[in-house]
Amino acid sequence: MNKFNELSSDQIRQHVDTEQTYEVYAKSLREYDQRFSGSMSWKTSTNGKEYLYKKTGSIWKSLGPRSPETQTIHDHFHSGRDSSKARLARLAQRLDELAPVNRAMALGRVPLLTARIIRALDKLGLMGTAVDVVGTNALFVYERLAGVQITSGLLSTQDVDLLMDSRFSLRLISKEFGAKGLIGLLQKIDHSFAPLARNSYRAANREGFLVDLIKPTPKNIMSTNGKSRFSADEEDLQAIEIEGLSWLVNSPKVSAVVIDQRGYPLEYSCPDPRAFALHKLWLSRRADRDAAKRVRDGMQALVVADLIRAQLPHLSFDSNDLQALPLALRQLAPELQPVDDENQRIIPNW
Repeated sequence: MNKFNELSSDQIRQHVDTEQTYEVYAKSLREYDQRFSGSMSWKTSTNGKEYLYKKTGSIWKSLGPRSPETQTIHDHFHSGRDSSKARLARLAQRLDELAPVNRAMALGRVPLLTARIIRALDKLGLMGTAVDVVGTNALFVYERLAGVQITSGLLSTQDVDLLMDSRFSLRLISKEFGAKGLIGLLQKIDHSFAPLARNSYRAANREGFLVDLIKPTPKNIMSTNGKSRFSADEEDLQAIEIEGLSWLVNSPKVSAVVIDQRGYPLEYSCPDPRAFALHKLWLSRRADRDAAKRVRDGMQALVVADLIRAQLPHLSFDSNDLQALPLALRQLAPELQPVDDENQRIIPNW
């Protein structure tokens, strides 16, 4: 049985149309947020003169008294903002039109709640900087890069694993993130999310959907450096240290525009598929790992290796860009490649 099916020409065309529209929308939204957020208006001072003020967040800043220059600034701001809003409205309408077509063409792949969490993190500028998606949800990016859909049950998931890179700068944390950090963000999406315990790395909602915050173990096991939370709030999730994750943090990253189950696009980054396959194969050999998870790890490793070989041959397991991975891990690569019966070795590797 095929482990994955190639997308049809119609599906590819529809996906490309959606990607292009989304990319223009995302760029336009960033421009709107950077140039036209807040407000700008005239205010009369106690001396009776008018001053131009720009509001950013909750802070008003004077740009100077009314003059030809400040009048031009005022007019350009408002005309530019109106034009930008109109452009965004047209693009949003186009995405609304594409969504039901995407669903009808079976392009919707990413679970809805997962997509909403990732979009919220991306809006705050954390995706691909402080956080990457790992685990089963990375498969949606890999299959899009390969132009296929994985057919097995290996995509079934009721959780999302967020890999925290504790090297990120605290300056990346937007004030919009709030004082409650990641748990606060999750509760804005679904108020039923709650940590499973005090100082927990895991939150769950009332349907049992899980969000795990994980991070690599430090090189120095006695080290206490590195961030484990996105806020100082005691209820915020605290990343758990897991062996082997440093390989994923240090591996090359890939990203793609994928489509959620309602037909709407999103983009996120995850570790290189070669690093994913090698890491999953390593996990499948861990005696301390749950037996059922080991089986699933091994199957995911093989399907991603098959996908790379069939659809992404430019990604070599021997490439120098995998040098950040330990030699013992890279030496597992031959086990992810099939043996050609005509070229089987009949001499031991003395």
